[in-house]
Amino acid sequence: MVSLQPRLEKLRAGVHQLVVDGKPFMMRAGELNNSSMSSASFMRTVWPEMQRANVNTVLGGVPWDQIEPVEGQFDFSELDQIIVDARAHDIRLVLLWFGSFKNGASQYPPAWVKLDPKRFPRQKVGAIPQTANYLSVFDPKNRSRDADANAFKRLMEHVREVDGAHGTVIMVQVENETGLLGDSRDRSELANAAFEAPVPADLVELFDKQWETMNSTIRTTFAEQRKAGSIKATSTWEEAFGKSKSTDELFMAYHYAKYVGAVAAAGKAAYPIPHYTNAWLRNIPDGAEVDGATVVGFGGIFPGAYPSGGPVETVLDIWMEFAPAIDFFSPDIYMDGYDSTCALYSHRGQPLFIPEQRRDEFGAIRLWSAIGRFNALGTSPFAIDSGETPYTEHYLLLKQAAPHILDARVQGYPMDGFHFDAFAPGSPDPSPARTLHFGEWGLLVERAEVHGHPAAAYGIIIQTASNKFFLIGAGYQIKFSSNRKDATYTGLLSFDEKEVDDRGELRTGRLLNGDETQQGMAVVMPSKEIDFGDFWFIAMQVPARTRLAECTVYSLYE
Repeated sequence: MVSLQPRLEKLRAGVHQLVVDGKPFMMRAGELNNSSMSSASFMRTVWPEMQRANVNTVLGGVPWDQIEPVEGQFDFSELDQIIVDARAHDIRLVLLWFGSFKNGASQYPPAWVKLDPKRFPRQKVGAIPQTANYLSVFDPKNRSRDADANAFKRLMEHVREVDGAHGTVIMVQVENETGLLGDSRDRSELANAAFEAPVPADLVELFDKQWETMNSTIRTTFAEQRKAGSIKATSTWEEAFGKSKSTDELFMAYHYAKYVGAVAAAGKAAYPIPHYTNAWLRNIPDGAEVDGATVVGFGGIFPGAYPSGGPVETVLDIWMEFAPAIDFFSPDIYMDGYDSTCALYSHRGQPLFIPEQRRDEFGAIRLWSAIGRFNALGTSPFAIDSGETPYTEHYLLLKQAAPHILDARVQGYPMDGFHFDAFAPGSPDPSPARTLHFGEWGLLVERAEVHGHPAAAYGIIIQTASNKFFLIGAGYQIKFSSNRKDATYTGLLSFDEKEVDDRGELRTGRLLNGDETQQGMAVVMPSKEIDFGDFWFIAMQVPARTRLAECTVYSLYE
């Protein structure tokens, strides 16, 4: 019997699918504002809006202080109604456990935790250490960790009881953007004692046995120490790794990973649906190269300006090793460098999901890169309940295209995704053309030619047969060439618009040719709105209709 419990399924290296109700599932997700899901009555105003926005998955917070206001006494009444109402609107849920840490801070633990710092010690920050709003991860008795783990376990037990037969809740995020802000490490007495003690043997073993597979950032940072042989279990942290903010961050990451990993393990033992946690990213300096990808558009800052010890790419290997109950680690992407960040968080072939990203068109067009190029399980703009977003239109297309994308992953069809950013007239184009290679064919993918100013563009290309391609998106065109040296000509045999019928099946719409193919020179996936410039009286470009098409190419040979 096939299990209907939501699960992750590995298809091959770096390619996974989320299985819901026994079938592959593509999340068209959106994250709510932090407090929205604390009230079932408020959420009743949100569900219809989510349906109109073509959202099929909502990410929402479950606050520890709401479900366990008195130690050992749990109240799931609001959450229960929210689950029922989500199910009634055919919307899936990803629960965000706001436990010990949310954006680094410990604002969501209940009052009985906050008011008892002797039992639940705090971190201290600053040159003259001051108590901060962060629970300690260095308590030798693990009282904060165990209280959090117990509450999270009870939550997951309850979700299994009320929803296990329905699968409305499909994933859970453990904590939110963990790490310490305001300093590179905790300066409390508990933390100082741990920092001055020998480096844990299991961390030394990780550096010894997995060095070659760790990401380039951590290997670059600690290359000198490894070469010198200072990374050993008899050394203190600074003796092993040197005196630096990077050492502080490594120290914090090890202990945060152990803490959050224990919380995750408790919940997963109760209900083993996919568990992940998310990262508030560091800002990488302009032009920096990380694992071969040049990152642009950032200003460099240090641990403590972003949450030190959180699952950023610098210490991702630490989290992967010491929080094994967490299935994958996700980046919250708001800045430039979207594709390079997706590449970094595909490390070791883990599943990719973007739980927070920009809610504007800049963010929306990037979902096609995440899904088409990096095989993301889905994407999720933050504050989806704050009003209309461009995702409504993009998710409508994704709803129609998802079955074909998911099938392509199962079949192993070659696939790629891309986006071209909007830019002001007279400004340099920030998104150059790119050449993709699919078997015998070279594909020059560029903005669709218009007489006026081009719009933002986005798309996915899937090779479904040796000379056949399924095309998704708008605002781009493709010119094909053959990689064979004996090819003398490459052209189009057919270019068909595709549309989705009432059963969700594809059927052929228009047979595209002539101006729609630049007389056979390219397949054109036009924008929905076209700027005709001074040639408005000869409107040769036709606005996009379905944004789905299929083409067949051929070559002649000597």
